[in-house]
Amino acid sequence: MKKRMLLYFGSFDPIHNGHIALAEYALDKDLADQVALVISPQNPFKADVLQTPEYARYEMVEMACKESRYPERILPSVVEFVLEKPSYTINTLDYLKENHGADMEFSIITGSDIWARFDEWKDYERILNEYKIYVYPRKGYEVEKFADRVTILEDAPFVEFSSTEVRGKAERGEDISAMVSPSVSDYIVKNQLWTPAGRIVRLTSMIESGDEREVLYIERGKCYFQHNEWGKAINDFNKAKAINPDSKEAQQLHDMVYEILSFRYKDIYNP
Repeated sequence: MKKRMLLYFGSFDPIHNGHIALAEYALDKDLADQVALVISPQNPFKADVLQTPEYARYEMVEMACKESRYPERILPSVVEFVLEKPSYTINTLDYLKENHGADMEFSIITGSDIWARFDEWKDYERILNEYKIYVYPRKGYEVEKFADRVTILEDAPFVEFSSTEVRGKAERGEDISAMVSPSVSDYIVKNQLWTPAGRIVRLTSMIESGDEREVLYIERGKCYFQHNEWGKAINDFNKAKAINPDSKEAQQLHDMVYEILSFRYKDIYNP
């Protein structure tokens, strides 16, 4: 008999207690023999610069899995790390079926917020036809598309927060211990993930490696702005404008910082 493997795709940026609760729920309900948390190194719907490096996300997923109720059955998967980027679900499914289909039967679990855009996925009809799909509810998102072709997990644990909220709290230096596992919380603090200082280091490393994209300078400029490093912020917004003279965001951010400086230091900027 084939092993039933439930694939839980996500950026997991970071993984939080809600993700693990859903994986545990799936096993409690006997939806699968194992759950694989498939970390997407580059989500086609997200800018890569805004994502935490894949190795860091993997390490956090690995820690959270080990601290779950089923450490031998909830596992991190890096299969998409070795596939072409960006990560398309159908490509991953084809790879898994070709290499492990003889021993494993694959199914998918996803949230209703992600499902709302399912018809934008590459080869979504194939996925619908070839795989069993479970959809769990997310606040503000009803399962409307293809509702008769999926299993809706009405009694799944409701996730009150998102990875975006975890990142926001970490950025503000607030306590996230109720949202992520102990080891993940420690990892985030130790590595200064999502703090302006930590992001400046990462963005600078990317720029110094030769990556001269406009978005890198905009994002680093925002971090400098949060640190009240006005001059460095303006310099980065100017560099972004030099790369893309039509960048409205870079121009608006530049003007905002200049306005703040003009107001605070009238003697210098308005003699």
